[in-house]
Amino acid sequence: MKALIIGGTGPTGPYLVNGLLQLGYEVSIMHRGTHDSDEIPAFVERIIGDPHFRESLHEALDGRYFDLIIATYGRIRFIAEVVADMTDRLITIGGSPSYSGLIQPDDVFPSGVRTPLPEDAPMVKSEEEFRFGYLVRITEDAVMQGHADGLYNATHFRYPVIYGPRQIIPPMWPIMRRLMDGRQHIVLPDGGLTLITRGYSENVAHAVLLAVQQPEASAGEIYNCSDETQFTLAQWVQVIAKSMGGELEVISVPDEFAYPSRSLMMFYGPSDHHLFDLYKLKSQLGYTDPVPALEATQKAVRWYQDNPPQEPRSFVSDLQQHYRTEDDMLDIYRDAAKRFAAVERIERDFHHPYPHPKEPGLDRDHRNR
Repeated sequence: MKALIIGGTGPTGPYLVNGLLQLGYEVSIMHRGTHDSDEIPAFVERIIGDPHFRESLHEALDGRYFDLIIATYGRIRFIAEVVADMTDRLITIGGSPSYSGLIQPDDVFPSGVRTPLPEDAPMVKSEEEFRFGYLVRITEDAVMQGHADGLYNATHFRYPVIYGPRQIIPPMWPIMRRLMDGRQHIVLPDGGLTLITRGYSENVAHAVLLAVQQPEASAGEIYNCSDETQFTLAQWVQVIAKSMGGELEVISVPDEFAYPSRSLMMFYGPSDHHLFDLYKLKSQLGYTDPVPALEATQKAVRWYQDNPPQEPRSFVSDLQQHYRTEDDMLDIYRDAAKRFAAVERIERDFHHPYPHPKEPGLDRDHRNR
């Protein structure tokens, strides 16, 4: 059995390659050749080609046949077209931007996507609504149309925010960098209560490998995938900070003013929840996390402590400005907190409304209920 992974050197690639090897496949990877991974055995064939263009795909793969192709990178709709005669089994990887309201929550009613978000939720309808999301959606449509036309047995996965080793700029790195720079606080929107779906690279690769092993059950299906346990943004910060032996005070500001934390949000967008529903993946393919989310986050933190990413100059300059902004916001926050604390108010202990008499035969209990 021959398998091709298009991509293969990113966060999930080595887990996919080695998982397929364990399943008995002869594995090849196709990528642009700009970087490789020591986690992929040297005997795995490297096919150099750019998966973003029909011409280079044809040039790299002409005359080849694979029992399975997993496309994790490139222009997936072109790949689905080009490989139709090269395989009977195609698994493609995309993301969540195709969901309507993900970036523009006011485009749906009530505002914001459903929580949790199922695979059959409304999709982006036009380029005017959200161009990138529309391109992702028509890519999914192209893959599923190929399946409907009998060109191949297709399965599509919507990846969450991926975290784990070997990322260019890890989503946890801006938080880690704050700890390394000795920062003691971080600005988060709305108390950091936002739920953003994340998936450890080993976990989401496991989901894909479940589909490999269950081609009939996963035929023609689209799956959300992620960790089973999700942290709020504030919890994510807390876990990362504690993994580094530190702590960050959360400075809560309204979402519209949370400038320093915008890079922690989906596509720098609003703080609305983006929580995937995993029922379909779990019920149809039997998914559970190989690595629990808390352990996975701690492992990822340790990996980047040992292997810090190369920081673009813009990242460093932006972070320095974020620090200055946060310091200014901290003064406003503390002043506002004092003023809020001074507001006249009523504070009561909670007691549920049902009576609990302490003696039989009483019409009312000790709280006059």
